[in-house]
Order: sequence, then C-alpha cells, then structure tokens
Amino acid sequence: MAMIEVENLTKQYRDRVAIDALNFKIEDGEIVGFLGPNGAGKSTTMKILTGFMPATSGKARVAGFDIFEQPLEAKRRIGYLPETPPLYPELTVRGYLKYVSELKGVPRAKVKSEIDRVAQGTGIIPELDRLTGVLSKGYRQRVGIAQAMLGDPALLILDEPTEGLDPRQRREVLELIKGLAGKHTVVLSTHILAEVKAICQKVLIIHRGKIVANDTMANITGGKETGLEDKFIQLTAE
Repeated sequence: MAMIEVENLTKQYRDRVAIDALNFKIEDGEIVGFLGPNGAGKSTTMKILTGFMPATSGKARVAGFDIFEQPLEAKRRIGYLPETPPLYPELTVRGYLKYVSELKGVPRAKVKSEIDRVAQGTGIIPELDRLTGVLSKGYRQRVGIAQAMLGDPALLILDEPTEGLDPRQRREVLELIKGLAGKHTVVLSTHILAEVKAICQKVLIIHRGKIVANDTMANITGGKETGLEDKFIQLTAE
C-alpha cells in the first residue's frame, strides 16, 4: 500500500488554479524531494495533505485513509513541520513537546518516554529545559522536527526544514532527516537542490500547479552531476 495516493487533486481560488488535477503516489519508507518554483503549488499541496486546507476536488489518501472523509485517522499518521516551526517562546522545550504530545493524543503514561525518544533522535536533550524562545535557529528547527515525530507518525512532511541555517546546521539537520529513511516516509519540500540530491530517493517537480516530473533520482539526473539542476530548469522554464 502506498503511503500517499493523490488522484486529480485540484485547488482553485475563484479564477486562479493553484494545483490542477495532481496525480501521484509515494511509497512507504521513501524520502521524496518535492520541488518547484515559488508559487508553483507546493505549499498548497502540503496544506491539503495535512488537513490544513480543503481541496476543491479530487481525492487524497494517507496510509489508506481518505483525508477528507477520515481526517482524524489520516492526521494520526502525519507529522508536519511548516516552514516556520510553531513554537511557543514562553515554554521550555520539554513543556512544548509535552503540550504537543497531549494535542496528538499520546497516552499520558507514554509522554515522558516519547519526549525522550524524539529528543534523543533529534539531538536536543541538552536543550530540554531551555525556553524555546532563546534557542538558536538550528535548534528551533530540530525542535520542530521533534514535534513532528511525536507519536511516531508513519509520514513526515517537512517544509523547508533547513531554511536560514548555516552550513554546519544544515548538514546536521539533513543527516537527521536521512536517518529517518525506512522508519518513516518523508516528503521534503525545499528550493535547495543540493539537499534533495544528498538525501532523496525520488523527486516530484511541480510547475504552475501541475506535476511535470515524478521519478527516481537516478532517472531524473541521468547519472550527471548537474542532472537535477538541468532537469529542474528545463521543466520549469517560462
């Protein structure tokens, strides 16, 4: 069973079509790069898949659950990191993760062990008792990934997870995401093509609301060092 199945998914704002009859599947355990120019429809697609926005028409399923007809079951399988992590600066990291655990319905008896698990996995144990408002950008991103991982969702959707990070922080976050392969299905939205080449097995490219590429990294690049950049420029040319 595919982790994500999208059929003719469309979102229209009056006379503007944001996404136009999208069709794609993402298999369980894959790390997929979701690419496109600004305004191409990436964020709209992710907001629909995560239940933040309704579609105009079409179908979408997560782990076999229809996101429109069975939204709670679908959302239980999803961890979402928006471009700006939704942190509360007045809470400690531990307090914030406890709050998100409660929102996600993690059983009370398992909250402590679940926080320990995601903190260990994201390397934020030394920061657990610091206020989120004083953390560096790199640690805020790590906390954002940690909250997405709470409840051990099968699917992680990460929107620009390395935005604003310095090179060392970016490398650390990418290694963290790469380590999730097999344990989670990961959809990584980014405009940094080198990141996609470094960790993704498959690439989806969207342009003007339509899927213009959906293939393995090997097929997209053709074995060339600049293959992804060349393909991206070719497919998203005006």
